[in-house]
This record gives sequence, structure tokens and C-alpha cells, in this order.
Amino acid sequence: QVQLVESVGGLVQAGVSLRLSCAASGPIYSPYYMGWFRQAPGKEREFVAGSSWGGRSTFYGDSVKGRFTISRDNAKNTVYLQMNSLKPEDTAVYYCAAGPPSSRLSDYEWYDYWGQGTQVTVSS
Repeated sequence: QVQLVESVGGLVQAGVSLRLSCAASGPIYSPYYMGWFRQAPGKEREFVAGSSWGGRSTFYGDSVKGRFTISRDNAKNTVYLQMNSLKPEDTAVYYCAAGPPSSRLSDYEWYDYWGQGTQVTVSS
């Protein structure tokens, strides 16, 4: 079965950087797009970033543009989320997801596979 396993997040101070990774394994179709979402307590799941198969097309949620960068290494079936200048409002559970190529990268309902989520807490 397909599994997406995220790296451990953590508790960090505002202003620092943190990188998350997500490794895919199992019989996943190819090509596949990957995305990152997050969900804070009491809030809806929010699109953070998405990447096409080759990584040439990337998309970001408005709240993270200019601070976060998504990248991927297909040889390792891994996608990364580099988070810079973290803010307390970035505190959430972060999920990676995989789905077929589509223009619906920001639509969480489109993705077929999800990681278990990893907590990122940013203190002020």
C-alpha cells in the first residue's frame, strides 16, 4: 500500500527556519503531484504548497508566499517544505499529500494519499 511519511516537526521560535520532508513508498502511480497542507485547531485545512512531477511548476498559499519553498527529489520519492521566517500563525499540523497531475493542486479533496501529519509549533 502507498504510504507517505513526514519528518518530525517541532517547537521553534519565531523567525527561524525549519524543513519538513515527506517520503512516499509503495505502488504509487507515476507521475504524481505532491502538496503540503496544514490545519490549526479550530480551522479548516489550508493549502500551503504544491509541486508538479518535475518540480518546475510550484504553487503556494497566499499566507506563505515568499517564505516557504516546496521542492522534490523524485529519485528518493521525497518532497520537502522549506519554511523560513516562521511566525506563530504558522503553528499547525502539517500534512503532505500525493495525487495525479491536475490543476486542482490547492484542493485537498483531489489528493489520493495523505501522510499522518506532523506538528509544527512556532512560539513568539
